[in-house]
Amino acid sequence: MVVLLDEYEKGMPSIEILISFTIAALVMNLSPGPSNLYVMARSIAQGVHAGIVAAIGLAVGSMVHVIATVLGLSAVFAYSPLLYTFVKLVGAAYLIYLGVSYWKSNTQDGDASANKAKQKPLLSVLKESIIVEVSNPKTALFFLALLPQFVVPESGPVSHQLLVLGIIVTVIALPCDLLVAVSSSKVANWLSNNEKAQVVQERVSGSILVGMGSYIVTNEVLNTQ
Repeated sequence: MVVLLDEYEKGMPSIEILISFTIAALVMNLSPGPSNLYVMARSIAQGVHAGIVAAIGLAVGSMVHVIATVLGLSAVFAYSPLLYTFVKLVGAAYLIYLGVSYWKSNTQDGDASANKAKQKPLLSVLKESIIVEVSNPKTALFFLALLPQFVVPESGPVSHQLLVLGIIVTVIALPCDLLVAVSSSKVANWLSNNEKAQVVQERVSGSILVGMGSYIVTNEVLNTQ
């Protein structure tokens, strides 16, 4: 048992990395995005229960992305650590791109999504939300961009670290989406009546992403010198 625990701990990111990653994941999940808007649309269209089911479906779809990311990135690292570094740099560039996109985002997207929502059986909502998340290339790109930045190969198997980080993102996203489902009407009113507040929140989130991506690029460049 002790040996198994030692092997497990070797594949775990450090406490410092886990804390910083959890904070980053929380900030990103609290920021308005497609998942939040989808849950809001379902809740507004047919009640809290539909929003909760949608949130659960999105979490299931997210785990599909986590598993795919773990398998893919682990293979890349095993094949070529240099290629893995390249993936990290591309991911950092994508984080910067996302940050810039937050600054240019259209605050009316949430209203459009809500207006398009229609009444559906809860089972259909669950299936649809899973498909929505699995088929969302932005989710896959986000995992590919974010997870590698917090992996330290010296700490143990890359696949174990990626899996732990991916699960953290999914676990943190679920209560955030559930909160949106439960308070959807209030959230919708707040978004529609406080556009300036939403713009500020989006720009703060965008700045965090740009800063994170820039730091990663700088750090990788310095480490190669």
